[in-house]
Amino acid sequence: MDKHLNVPFTPEEAAALRAGDYVYLTGVIYTARDAAHKRMNEALDAGEQLPIDVNNNVIYYLGPTPARPGKVIGSAGPTTASRMDKYAPRLLDLGLKGMIGKGKRTQEVSDAVVRNKAVYFAAVGGAGALLSQCIKKAEVVAYDDLGTEAIRRLEVENLPVIVVIDSTGDNLYLTAPEQFKR
Repeated sequence: MDKHLNVPFTPEEAAALRAGDYVYLTGVIYTARDAAHKRMNEALDAGEQLPIDVNNNVIYYLGPTPARPGKVIGSAGPTTASRMDKYAPRLLDLGLKGMIGKGKRTQEVSDAVVRNKAVYFAAVGGAGALLSQCIKKAEVVAYDDLGTEAIRRLEVENLPVIVVIDSTGDNLYLTAPEQFKR
């Protein structure tokens, strides 16, 4: 089922999404990959505030390529989400409502998604050039020294994603192969 959702979104909106839903996100999301997640975790360990407010927000696991002249951003395809698995539960417990990446997640992440009524979305890997067309504005907001892995604030319009793990724990990566076998 196709759904259109403004981001950031509420816990109730996250809870209404189901594994397999096609969702088009419009609004503000943030990017963060491995190095940025490590640095955010270190900040939390030191009792510092995060450089972004994760509450009800979405993090896209993305390290974009440089923008070509006249473009907002370069290729913007998802990175493998499992590399953020050791950090994701903590961010979810702080109010993060959505993550966008590709690939499977650990049981700990799935449990944190359910516990926090959040959602894990997948974006199509290899479609970075197409996905970048949905990004209307991009600006580095933290950790500029990390280059492509800096945290960026993105304004997106109809960014296509698929719900993989929903707030009830349904996981498309587990249920879809079973359905295919039938």
